[in-house]
Amino acid sequence: MVQLYTFLLCLFVSSGYAQTLTGLVKDNRTNRPLAGVTVQLLTTTKGTQTDAQGRFLFQSLPEGSYRLSLSSVGYRTHEQRVTLTGEPSGEVIITLEPAVLQLNEQMVTTAQRSETPDFVRPEITTVLTSRDLRQRSPRTVPEALFGATGVWLQKTTHGGGSPFVRGLTGQQTLLLVDGIRLNNATFRSGPNQYLNTIDPQSVGQIEVVRSSGSVAYGSDAIGGVVNVFTKTPQFRDQRGFSGSVFVKAATQGMEATGRAELDYQSPGVAVLGAIAYRKFGDLVAGQGIGRQAPTGYNQLSGDVKARFRLSDRYRLTVAYQDLNQDSVPVYYRVKLENYAYYQFNPQRRQLGYARLEGFFNRRFLHTVELTTSWQRQTEGRQSQRNGNPTAVYERDETTTTGLTLLARASPARNWQMQNGVEWYFDRVRSGREDFNTQTGIGTLKRGLYPDRATMSSLGVFSLHTVTVKRLTLTAGGRYNAFRIVTPEATLGQASIRPSALVGNLGASLALLSTVRLVGSVQSAFRAPNVDDLGTLGIVDFRYEVPNPALQPERSFNKEAGVKIRTQRFSAQVLAYHNHLSNFISRVRAGRDSIQGYPVYLKQNSAESFIRGLEAEAEYELVANWLAYAGMTYTYGQNVSANEPFRRIPPLNGRVGLTYQSAGWWARAELLYAGAQTRLARGDQDDNRIAKGGTPAWQVINLNGGYRWRGLTISAELQNLTNEAYRTHGSGLDGVGRSAWLSVLVGF
Repeated sequence: MVQLYTFLLCLFVSSGYAQTLTGLVKDNRTNRPLAGVTVQLLTTTKGTQTDAQGRFLFQSLPEGSYRLSLSSVGYRTHEQRVTLTGEPSGEVIITLEPAVLQLNEQMVTTAQRSETPDFVRPEITTVLTSRDLRQRSPRTVPEALFGATGVWLQKTTHGGGSPFVRGLTGQQTLLLVDGIRLNNATFRSGPNQYLNTIDPQSVGQIEVVRSSGSVAYGSDAIGGVVNVFTKTPQFRDQRGFSGSVFVKAATQGMEATGRAELDYQSPGVAVLGAIAYRKFGDLVAGQGIGRQAPTGYNQLSGDVKARFRLSDRYRLTVAYQDLNQDSVPVYYRVKLENYAYYQFNPQRRQLGYARLEGFFNRRFLHTVELTTSWQRQTEGRQSQRNGNPTAVYERDETTTTGLTLLARASPARNWQMQNGVEWYFDRVRSGREDFNTQTGIGTLKRGLYPDRATMSSLGVFSLHTVTVKRLTLTAGGRYNAFRIVTPEATLGQASIRPSALVGNLGASLALLSTVRLVGSVQSAFRAPNVDDLGTLGIVDFRYEVPNPALQPERSFNKEAGVKIRTQRFSAQVLAYHNHLSNFISRVRAGRDSIQGYPVYLKQNSAESFIRGLEAEAEYELVANWLAYAGMTYTYGQNVSANEPFRRIPPLNGRVGLTYQSAGWWARAELLYAGAQTRLARGDQDDNRIAKGGTPAWQVINLNGGYRWRGLTISAELQNLTNEAYRTHGSGLDGVGRSAWLSVLVGF
């Protein structure tokens, strides 16, 4: 007991020598002070922003050595070590280097579930920064990824947008919001619209890991991981309110957007809240096509995020997001399938989460992060065919509860690890009513999914990074167990308990300080879900019998490449081969029919592979002038069916030239795609794909703007040649010659 009192007394005495750390942040080229720079005291909960004079302040710091991390849009992230000795210390002066190059320059979180420099990682990551999002003012989150290397955007509807990462989408590509799964038990095998349920003006950064991600995140991450990080309020020593108003308008009535944000900052509490309304008119396509009606819809959203510094050791973040789209038309069904109307109404996503972070700064317990989340995705569908008195009203609601515990540690100076436990539980409600508009009589029927179906997932994982001189090694493993239950009135309840064990190995070797060879192997999986066990009997006029022996789909990915980064040039080239096995396919069952429908059984029988080449580069020609280019080639083959893999994107990429200064920017960009004539049988039968395949296209866009203090003006001229084009697999054509203007006013 005496020793305990002595220990506590020492802690009290040592903490009594409180220090103050002050600093000034400047631009190293112009020597002017920089306002709004985020300053984080690493391994602690403390953080702030520089004021209008470029100064920051930390109070009540014990003696010791600290590591500062400084970041600001348009500047390279900078880390600096400072030591407080008990003696009065002067102001720390820090200069930031303007960043015209962005490739290989970013700090990324998604690959390892912990912030690390992109350049030294074996993985290849596409990063859209807050500067990209502010300058381009994307209409939707999916459209922000349009043209990004390694990502292909398919649009079934104007209110959709499904990213293909290395030839895979839907169930085989994992979507995250602030690290929380957007994928759920009812994700479909093909393209979906759910990434568009995030307000693009609420986003701070988007990261796409173009590689298997099952070890870190579990099921579905076979093609890659798309992680959308929403804006985070920052602590500041001076209490006060700030905010902004954003408006955007497009020609021909294609968009009218408004968003208002209010931000409260203080040393211990920071809150950011916003509300937005977006009205999208019918999309006007290129030459010879014109207005595509109906495609327009409306959207209302709100979000709030609050951070609380509970103590020097603990920090709490709570957030809520709510987005609702109404009357989103499915254009190709109205145009090609004799529907009077077919629409999603509503398309709504609600997410609430709380994240408690603990900072212990010990060898075997650096930080701990506990996240609990609740999410509900609601999808209503209304349709009626021409000449048919029956209107069909469907509604599916999937509620997901999640809990993640993540512990980070540094057992040695050159060894970092993340260990975690992750649990998700999905509950599905599904119903349908066929309403006779002539008699006024409605008939309740089975919904798209078995009502009250559930899916639970429990995973344990461990991720490691070891650095030995010029070599960075990564390794990890995950075990995941599932239970999927689908009640079915006709055939009774089906219940399966699949499981998966996956791992990865990666290496990044610095041949020179500016050149790194990278390579990795990863296994990944996708667990069968409620969509697999109980959907297609209604949709495709067939009846499926649940298969209790259904197992996870598997993949084994191998990749190798090179990363280059100098002061004026950055590039990365990577080749990969992804072997896909146990993929779920449908085979005719022995029974003739149930309720007049032919009976099918799903089995793990399909084997395929996808391989490809990805390359991109940036070069600073002269000060502030940057040339860039990217290219993506994807080849897929269904070995079991001896035909091309479905929906493989064509050769595509972009070439551009941009000018970037402290205030002005301008960009000219060419986006291109080759013809895709390698079609699977399913592609040939898909009425969204032209007979013989999708033609090649090229689109030229001009973007520019000006930023001065709290004012940002951005504008873009799209598709200057008014080319008629369609991204492969989409249900509507791309936008024709048009323009938009956005204004952001901060106060």
